[in-house]
Amino acid sequence: MAEKTGFVSSVKETIKTIFWALIIAGVFRTLFFQPFWIPSGSMKDTLLIGDFLFVNKMAYGYSYASCPSVRVPAVGIDIGADDFCGWFADSDDRLFGSDPERGDVVVFRHPVTGMDFIKRVVGEPGDRIQMIDGVLHINDTAVGLADAGLFTEIMEPQGPMGGRPMCANDPVGMGAECLKPRQIETLPNGTSHAILNIGTRATDNTGVFTVPADHFFFMGDNRDNSIDSRVPQTLGGVGFVPRRDIVGRADRVLFSSAGRSMLAFWTWRSDRFFKAVE
Repeated sequence: MAEKTGFVSSVKETIKTIFWALIIAGVFRTLFFQPFWIPSGSMKDTLLIGDFLFVNKMAYGYSYASCPSVRVPAVGIDIGADDFCGWFADSDDRLFGSDPERGDVVVFRHPVTGMDFIKRVVGEPGDRIQMIDGVLHINDTAVGLADAGLFTEIMEPQGPMGGRPMCANDPVGMGAECLKPRQIETLPNGTSHAILNIGTRATDNTGVFTVPADHFFFMGDNRDNSIDSRVPQTLGGVGFVPRRDIVGRADRVLFSSAGRSMLAFWTWRSDRFFKAVE
C-alpha cells in the first residue's frame, strides 16, 4: 500500500512540476522573449534562412500581439495571439509602450492573417513613402545608397521548405553561384543596413504611400523577394501595419543552420552565432 501511495505521490509531483514549468515558460515568452526561426529569404543578407533568434518583447511594450501563438500545422493546432488576448486586440495603446525607430528589424503579426512576419521599419506615422526606379524615397527625398559588391550564395534548396534563391545572373544551374548586387542604404536618421536587388520588378516604382496615424511601413532588405508594405493587403501584401500588431524587436541571431534541420550540425553557420542584427 505504501508503495502504491508513493507512486501516486510521485506522479502528482511530476504533473505539478510540468504544470509550473509550462506556466513559467508561457510568462517568459509572453513578457520577455519570443523565439523566431527565419523561414524565408526576404531579409537577406541581414537575416538568412535558418537563422534562429529571440524577439525582444520589452523593446516596445505590450499589446495583444505580445501573447503567444501556438501553431503546429501537422496536428491541426492553430492558436493565435488574438485567441489568448483578443479582448485587447482593438486597442492602439501599448502597456509601457514606445514606438520602433526607423531602421529597426521588427516582428509583427500580419494585420489580416495573423501570421508572424519580420521586416524593417522604413516609414513612421505621417511619412510619405515611395519607390522610384528601385530607390526608396522618404518624405520626397531619396535615401542614401552606396554600392557594396555582390552577395553570393549557392543555387540549392534552402531551409525546411526547400525554396531556391532568386538570382540577378539567372539562369543559374544547381550548385552554381547565385549573385545579387548589394548596396548600403542609409535612412534619414543615419541608420545604415545592407539591401539586395535582383532586377526590375513591379514594386520598384510605386505611388506615394502616406502612413496613417498609429501605423508603420515595413520593407524586406531583399527588395525583389519580399512581401511587405509596398503591396496592399487586398492584393495579398502587408500594407500598413497597426502599432497594436507589433510583437517586438530582433536584436541578435543566436544560432544559424544552413540545412533543412537544426540537428544537421555540419550545416551550422558558426560565424553567425550571437551576431547582432543591424
